[in-house]
Amino acid sequence: MTTRGKVLAQSIASFTLLLQQAGTAFADPPTIATLMTKDLASAPGKEAMMMTVTYGPGGADPVHRHHGQAFVYVLEGTIEMQVKGGPLVTLTPGQTFYEGPDDVHVVGRNASQTKPAKFVVVLVKDKGAPALVPE
Repeated sequence: MTTRGKVLAQSIASFTLLLQQAGTAFADPPTIATLMTKDLASAPGKEAMMMTVTYGPGGADPVHRHHGQAFVYVLEGTIEMQVKGGPLVTLTPGQTFYEGPDDVHVVGRNASQTKPAKFVVVLVKDKGAPALVPE
């Protein structure tokens, strides 16, 4: 396995462990599938990571940050998102959300208790840095 693969596996394992530890606080932790990671040729030391996140009914994220830029695009369902100091927003398919490098993501959840929700996240971050850091 390459160094990049090991770092990616460690990031996913850390996120999964965080979700498992928070399991009593969240009815249904999200499912994350990494689609690709690519070095950014025009920005040495930076990489983009694309993933899908699926919240089951009532599912949610723990409070976290990315230390990078996160671009969210909703594919299905309805999600609620909020960064510290920002408004709570409700997003439906086709809508977007942005998290900056210093933002703390305080709300990320499925607005439905009966239907799943799915979205794409593109992270622009330091090469090899974890995708998510718990707060």
